[in-house]
Amino acid sequence: MKNCLFVLILLIFFSCRNNEPNLKIIEGNAIGTTFTVRYLDTETKNYETKIDSLIAAINKSASTYIPTSDLSKINKGDTTILADENLQEIFIKSEKIYKETNGAFDPTVGILVNAWGFGPEEPIENLDSLKVQELLKYVGFEKVKLENGKIKKLYPEIYLDFNAIAKGYLVDMLSRMFEKNSIANYMVEIGGEIRARGQNEKGLPWKIAIENPNTDGSRSFATVIELNDESMATSGNYRKFKVKADGTKYVHTINPKTGFAKESNLLSASVISKSDCADVDGYATAFMEMGFEKSKDFLKNHPELKAFLVYVDKNDKMQTYKSDNFNN
Repeated sequence: MKNCLFVLILLIFFSCRNNEPNLKIIEGNAIGTTFTVRYLDTETKNYETKIDSLIAAINKSASTYIPTSDLSKINKGDTTILADENLQEIFIKSEKIYKETNGAFDPTVGILVNAWGFGPEEPIENLDSLKVQELLKYVGFEKVKLENGKIKKLYPEIYLDFNAIAKGYLVDMLSRMFEKNSIANYMVEIGGEIRARGQNEKGLPWKIAIENPNTDGSRSFATVIELNDESMATSGNYRKFKVKADGTKYVHTINPKTGFAKESNLLSASVISKSDCADVDGYATAFMEMGFEKSKDFLKNHPELKAFLVYVDKNDKMQTYKSDNFNN
């Protein structure tokens, strides 16, 4: 009887161990960058096919680099395109952030992104202030609207570029897929934009390192934070920029009000929130245009957001700032 009981206890023990969730890792390429997915699961189900399908769906909807995407067709003047659910949600989120940031986040800046050589279209050589002023006529999210499933433009020249929010949105799509499949513990990262839920394999909150804005190609970390069912996005101009022959530096974050590609005193903005990753992706981009002081004021009026900012002070020295509710 004792032997039978011992065997029964062993069976129960090993059965419980077999039901313990294991860490699964999927890595790959998506929308011009890399991605890493980590999740805990007791099953052996493979999610790679579903992930590939979601990546393909976002590319079909909102890519500016794929000529056959719905957004590319809309940019070329095709007025028959019906925006699918993905493109409509991206549009609605963009409109909200555009209004909240007083136009600092503006996907209609795409025509200037191309003009400065940071987009898929041919840049304009010897771009001067006069030409920039002409192009600004086609910038302003109030000049586009979503009506009966179609994106309508005030001018056919308006060029929509949702790349500043698309990575975050794809993070959300992959995350929602896991949640629909009852995966409670996961971390999805695409090009530095992240959404985490639950705990990691050690039973602790997912930890994320925020990089210093190094321009020499080296990598170092400014701080490490814990994400507690939160999303995080980081925007910076320290890696993606161009230097002209005369030494002038042009960054990829275009100011939608001036039309110029000049960096502000903010070097890096990491924004964290319980909301979707697409939202914090948009806010982080807006902060880069707003600069340090305006971003700091914005955060005081938006307690739902936390932020870690790296900026250059009046003495040209690099400083860091944590919002009041940043408790990592």
